[in-house]
Amino acid sequence: MRNSRCYYSADLFQFLHENPQTILGIICENDSFSETTLLQKNTWSEEINILQKEFARFDEGRIIFEYTIPRICKRVDVVFLHKNVVYLLEFKCGETEYKKGANEQVLDYALDLQNFQKESHDKIIIPIVVATEAKTIENSFVVKGNIAEPLFCNRGNIGEIIALIDEKICCNSFNYEQWENSEYLPTPTIIEAAQALYNGHKVEEITRSDADAKNLSETTRAIDEIIAYSKDNKRKSICFVTGVPGAGKTLVGLNLAIEHANARQGEHAVFLSGNQPLVSVLQEALARDKVKQASEEGEKISKREALRETSAFIQIIHKYRDSFVGNDDVPPERIAIFDEAQRAWTKEMISKFMKTKKGVLDFDYSEPEFLISTLDRHNDWAVVICLVGGGQEINTGEAGLPEWFDSLRKSFSEWDVFVSPQLNDTEYTRGRKWAEMIEDLNINQDVNLHLASSIRSFRTPDVSAFVKAILDNDLQTAQSLYQKIKNKYPILLTRDLEEAKTWVKNQCRGTTRYGLVASSGALRLKPEGIYVKNDIDVENWFLNDKDDVRSSYYLEDVVTEFQIQGLELDYTIVAWDADFRYINGWTYNKFSGTKWQNINSDDNKNYLKNAYRVLLTRARQGMAIFIPNGDDSDETRLRKFYNGTYNYLKNIMDN
Repeated sequence: MRNSRCYYSADLFQFLHENPQTILGIICENDSFSETTLLQKNTWSEEINILQKEFARFDEGRIIFEYTIPRICKRVDVVFLHKNVVYLLEFKCGETEYKKGANEQVLDYALDLQNFQKESHDKIIIPIVVATEAKTIENSFVVKGNIAEPLFCNRGNIGEIIALIDEKICCNSFNYEQWENSEYLPTPTIIEAAQALYNGHKVEEITRSDADAKNLSETTRAIDEIIAYSKDNKRKSICFVTGVPGAGKTLVGLNLAIEHANARQGEHAVFLSGNQPLVSVLQEALARDKVKQASEEGEKISKREALRETSAFIQIIHKYRDSFVGNDDVPPERIAIFDEAQRAWTKEMISKFMKTKKGVLDFDYSEPEFLISTLDRHNDWAVVICLVGGGQEINTGEAGLPEWFDSLRKSFSEWDVFVSPQLNDTEYTRGRKWAEMIEDLNINQDVNLHLASSIRSFRTPDVSAFVKAILDNDLQTAQSLYQKIKNKYPILLTRDLEEAKTWVKNQCRGTTRYGLVASSGALRLKPEGIYVKNDIDVENWFLNDKDDVRSSYYLEDVVTEFQIQGLELDYTIVAWDADFRYINGWTYNKFSGTKWQNINSDDNKNYLKNAYRVLLTRARQGMAIFIPNGDDSDETRLRKFYNGTYNYLKNIMDN
């Protein structure tokens, strides 16, 4: 019977006395690939022979081959549960050197298990790189946060090193089979999720489904039912999926786009976003992954070819829109998923753009109205899915949610409209009355269209509420929430940028990703070495590894709210300038020419506040907040511009 958790699992005694060919047969039978390569079979055979010899000295334990790490869709070569310690063995058969990539790979496995597998939260985990032909080296046994620094073995000293560890540590006993079958509650990054979904994994396989988090599959199921209803009844429907920052709205959209990508069933779907950095990063990540997988399977595909395919699946919304201007073409897609729909443009903004950039003189639509109109060209059924973030509008000309309802009432009142009860909130309605927004529309409410819990900050669901309280000047709530999150989600408040960088680096191990973020209006961080106007390649910043100066790891290039919205890091340094400063409440400022000017427009105030909301909710595991000291010799960086903000946040965190 195929085992979805691993390819082989046995008590140590059974493993040591079982025929190696029998073990290999079980592993191959459980391999999900229909044709296991000869090279892979030989590798498994070598691992079995080595471990039967090396583990013969031990009298207890459990051994597991190819143990699944669902979040990143990888498998640990071998897990050895022995003397109440979890050993993770990453084999590099035939390798003569201990390479950095293997080191980070097995350390990532350990971190993933500790973070997301319930039975590993309090266990000692020891990652080991086994380069079978490498020389014996001296290992330092250092454990940090229950995870050891990776150890390095060859084919002949695995048992010896584990025996030495037996003498050093004594751990509380646990049930090995219970550990093996432990509940696993993953929360992938949006990049990891896109790669996993694109490669055929289900959303249920890679995301949390516990009672503490809203199950994304419930929201997906609710939308699937709306699609089925629309198709069966030849109706046109629009549904609005809402959620707190980091709740997984984009993940829901990507999952739906992939599930309904089969044009032969008449359900061709497309994922659209106006967020160019998000689209670029996801397209690039999927393309790189496709090239890598092809190479591992002995095939060759160019990245350009891979990008053509991924670009058809994830598209920038403006290119989609422009392809239907000035014609009556019916889109091939029946289902259009609009990510960050609140950022669609107003009529004034898009009309000006179409006139000056495209030469279209009579464009008489807002962006929501035109986008709905493209799907309305179908004679029978179509579905529009709007993924909406409350308080996420961050730029001039972004229409927000009310424009979608105004467009429906004006031109598409016969459409069925599906909403969550939470849509009636000031973060979504922008001062409009809910009854006025939905007047004369076919409104249907469904609680499953709202994602109430953040899965981005997987250590605690309260980070987004904490940030909201800070920005709403709700001191008491912010203080209370900080007490709830501080032991799970570390936050450093500092006036020293180097301290922030050192702290973040010390928090991170393996390929845990960190980076520097700041508001696009933070122009006076320049004396601190932070240049928000620098042009950067977001694909390299988000995807390249630690030895690339263009990557986020170098903490040299900074991204703004425009480049990071919809994406995330494990840890961030949020650099806070005087554009958004606290002086008996929040004040809103814009640097123009040589001085700061007050922002008076309510819309522009809202954009600035939301920019900081985006920045403060990008970190999955913790963040450093850097607030400069200022300099009274510089009129643009007076100490009072920064002290109020620092003291306000310090009051929250010291209470």
